[in-house]
Amino acid sequence: MAVVRTPDARFANLPDYPFAPHYLELARALDLPGEVRMHYLDEGQGEVVLCLHGEPSWSFLYRRMIPTLARRGRVLAPDLLGFGKSDKFTERSDYSYKMHRDALVGFLDALDLRKITLVCQDWGGLLGLQIAGQLPDRFSRLVIMNTALPTGDVPMGEGFKAWREFAASTPDLPIGTIFGQSISDESRRTPEILAGYEAPFPDASYKAGAAQFPLLVPIAPDDPGAAENREAWKTLEQWQKPCLLLWGPNDPVLNMKAAEFFQEHIPTAGPPELIEGAGHFLQEDRGELIAERIVQFLDATPAG
Repeated sequence: MAVVRTPDARFANLPDYPFAPHYLELARALDLPGEVRMHYLDEGQGEVVLCLHGEPSWSFLYRRMIPTLARRGRVLAPDLLGFGKSDKFTERSDYSYKMHRDALVGFLDALDLRKITLVCQDWGGLLGLQIAGQLPDRFSRLVIMNTALPTGDVPMGEGFKAWREFAASTPDLPIGTIFGQSISDESRRTPEILAGYEAPFPDASYKAGAAQFPLLVPIAPDDPGAAENREAWKTLEQWQKPCLLLWGPNDPVLNMKAAEFFQEHIPTAGPPELIEGAGHFLQEDRGELIAERIVQFLDATPAG
């Protein structure tokens, strides 16, 4: 199992990303030899707001939201292994749904995080919502944005199938190009911002995690992760804590049917609030607005 670490120089002078780095050693949590380091941001004090990114982004995606959220609580934004400033395995086979889940649980355990407000999007939801279903006592609220918790029982849409095939067949994912095509707000498709999303990946050897993620989504009932998600749904379908649905409607992969599924299956989830002008990466498109809405949600739903 080879591990690479993106040089710090790659992250110099990123736009709107002044945050101090923090690191956590996770080899023991993953029962691995050697060192495996996870990077995370830790801003503000008070109630924990855990911001989980997805594919192929990193904590840079939350940079527009963190200042507002940090005025209300303690914002933690880890980089999943294989992304951002976290260590990266060089082989696709070293990445699994379980590995990512175990790494995040190790993160929660190491920092002893409780009364968590989960803010999740894309794979941040596939991981965070599974963990919330498994460890519900650790969570106080859910904020769900453009994600899913698939069990393989419902066919995935054509947009996802195309993305999965592209990731499987492309030896060197063009990360900047992917964001250039996916960010809805044209003013936020600048060379500097796209370079920020490219920064963690000096070459293809750093991209195994990004390339593998689409292939880890359960698309059949017996795929890895599907059974765990079905168990998590048993908890989420009885969820009585606050839940907020925020959705970027300009998303070719996760359309409104995905949002409506959460509304129908989580008792406390009201109708999805549409973020006008936002797509899949709504944190980039409308991060400041979303952060203000989450603060309103926190103020209106005191943690138990």
